[in-house]
Amino acid sequence: MDRCVVLVDAGYLLGAAASLLAGEPARTRISVDHATLIQGLRERAEAETERPLLRIYWFDGAPDRVPQPEHRRLRVMPRVTVRLGALTHSDGRWAQKGVDAAMHAELTELARNRACSDIVLVTGDGDLLPGLMSAKEHGVAVHLWAVQAADGDYNQSEDLVAEADERRVLDRSWITGAVRVKELTGPCAPPPAPRPEIAAILAAPLPETAAPAPVPADAPPARNGAARPRPGPRTPGAGPEGADGAERDSADTGSAPGSRGVPTPKDLAILGRGPAGQTAPQPVPSATLRWSSDRGWIDRGPGGADEPPETAGLPMLAQLTSAEQRWADREADITAVSGDPFEVGQVFARRWIDRLAEPAHLAQLSGAYPRIPHRIDGELLRYAARFGLLAHKDDQIDENDRYAIRAGFWREIDARSGAERAAGDG
Repeated sequence: MDRCVVLVDAGYLLGAAASLLAGEPARTRISVDHATLIQGLRERAEAETERPLLRIYWFDGAPDRVPQPEHRRLRVMPRVTVRLGALTHSDGRWAQKGVDAAMHAELTELARNRACSDIVLVTGDGDLLPGLMSAKEHGVAVHLWAVQAADGDYNQSEDLVAEADERRVLDRSWITGAVRVKELTGPCAPPPAPRPEIAAILAAPLPETAAPAPVPADAPPARNGAARPRPGPRTPGAGPEGADGAERDSADTGSAPGSRGVPTPKDLAILGRGPAGQTAPQPVPSATLRWSSDRGWIDRGPGGADEPPETAGLPMLAQLTSAEQRWADREADITAVSGDPFEVGQVFARRWIDRLAEPAHLAQLSGAYPRIPHRIDGELLRYAARFGLLAHKDDQIDENDRYAIRAGFWREIDARSGAERAAGDG
């Protein structure tokens, strides 16, 4: 068949691009516009092979072979098929398993079935040499593409290079059309300013018996214009919640001095306070930091209820969503939502607000700040789990991601409730 097929080893393509542009092979150092990248691969393959494209196969690794947000976006693009191998973590490094075997199987199967006349390989792995030779024996022309090496040398197997029918290099100018370097956030560059919403979410109210901690000058204002109290400290070793939203990170600081009550460097970083040369918050006796879904830790309402009566009856997003909307939501999640934790919280809140039948519910939820009602909070975290925000080993959402998810949620709630109040005043 007079068609071309492109097989992409994503680990090689993006790792080599990171080395070229950022000086290290870590893919976390680059940001990729996948739509532009796929379009560029298609146009170049058709131009160089002079054949129409049949399909682009994207081979990559993922923890437990579970598609990550980028894979979900890629696999719904026209003419793109995603094949996932395993991604394992060992000795402080991530490694792909099964990707080269999957590429070898696809390469030989396409050639054996005469599904195409030309195959473009974007890889440097010498393990594909037997598959490349088999494809040639079946009459398929093999084009080997390399990413320009940072040191000007080869970053591909020499045997693979020798056996290819044609070889091309994706140079820096081509790569930068779809890939850019992320800004540094380490010792070489000043850290970004913390989102004030995250600090506000941390500033959970303390019991009436607890003396309020000092409030910094740059603390976010409360809804009534007063400054919010400083957050109570977190219990060292308290883990995050699972995907079902049942958290386990409540902190009771009433124990012996020195064991609790002093924030860790991570806590100080989240609050935007420097660990050196600045005054740390003082321990607050008997203070309790309580989150929205601290089941078993929060104060029980009348009759042992988990939530106050005014928020217990708030509807969940699932109750407000029709089958047609659910389908549209999934499409939007795949194609339009990046998976950034802050954005995930915003999207969830926006949908909840837009589908409310009773406007008073928005005011009720807004008044519950900073605690999202337990059922809605659990639903929010389950929604976030779709975007690969769960830690690999224990199916728990990273602590910082939880802050950002809820910060995005409250940002959207505040923006909409503020707009409605302004409209009512006018």
